[in-house]
Formats: sequence, structure tokens, C-alpha cells
Amino acid sequence: MLPRKTDQARTALQAHRAPLDMRQRRLLILCDGQRDLAALTTMIGADAPAMVIQLVQAGYLVTTPERPEPSASAALPVAPATPPGAGSALASSAPNERRRSMAAARIYLLGILEMQRHPQAAALFRELQQARLEGDVVDTMQAALDALTQLTSAGYAERVHDRLLEVLPRDHLDAFKKGTEGVKSLPAMPETT
Repeated sequence: MLPRKTDQARTALQAHRAPLDMRQRRLLILCDGQRDLAALTTMIGADAPAMVIQLVQAGYLVTTPERPEPSASAALPVAPATPPGAGSALASSAPNERRRSMAAARIYLLGILEMQRHPQAAALFRELQQARLEGDVVDTMQAALDALTQLTSAGYAERVHDRLLEVLPRDHLDAFKKGTEGVKSLPAMPETT
């Protein structure tokens, strides 16, 4: 199953006041018709299938059958089984660590930029999409956050910043925090007198 957004979902994501919680919004952003349920479960967590069903029933998602060619997630090696009890110790020590990745941060910010209806956001979207070196990706993410403070409300830009810090790999957190300190203090729109 390849879930993808409906027009109702696109409208809800742009409104920012739709009756969706943050995890549902994240899932909607990731549902582009290219990712299967297994890939979404890896990115969102074990409750992704139930959330997809809820969002389909609410009219935010439609599903299409999977393509016959093998998907990228099917080609990934299966993790070896862990002995009973070992998985719970690992899960309790770092429940969010498995979600930290540059790819997840990049996908999240691409989704945010895609929702903005501004030429500057569109240019940053293309730049982030085409960035290949990790340093270029981080620099573009910082530029995108700076732009969001001018294109959106301060509260929205702060929420995006906080979420990005949740998914970025730990080795980038210090540099990213230093490079984005101004996000929380900048006004949403430049004042004109």
C-alpha cells in the first residue's frame, strides 16, 4: 500500500489549525505515494499503520496498490532477531535514537518548504533537494530555518526548529543549535514604520 495525500490533506497542512496532532501532520507530509507502509513505519514508529487507517477514514489519505518492482525498503536487509528481554533494554535506553537521521531531517524540512507558497521557499526546496554533501545539506537547512522566520509566524518557525533538532543526528546538534540560535528570537515579519 502506497498512501498519498488528498486535497483535503494539503489544505489541512497549509492551515496549521486543522484538527491534526503533530504525528499525524508528520505522517501526512511523508505520504507522497512513493513510500510504502513499511518505510513509513520505520520513519514514524509502530503506530504508523493505525494512523494511516485513521487518516484514510478521515479523507486525508488515499491508498494505491504497491508497484510490482521491488521497493527500496524491500531491498534492505532484515535485522537479526534479538533475544527476549534484550529489545526492551535497548528500547528503554534510547527510544528516539532510532529516528535520528539526516534523511529524516531533510525529508521533514523538504515537506515544510513545500507547503510554503513563496518563491524563496521554493528556491530553498530545490537547493535542499539537490544538496549532496552533508555540510551543504546542513547549511541549506539553516538557511531554510532563517527564511521560515521571515515567511511564517515566529511560533511556527520555532516548532519547525524544535522538531528538526529532535531528528537531526547527534553529531550535528551542537553546530545546528549554534547556527540557528536566532530562530527563536527573530520576529516573524520585519516591522515597517
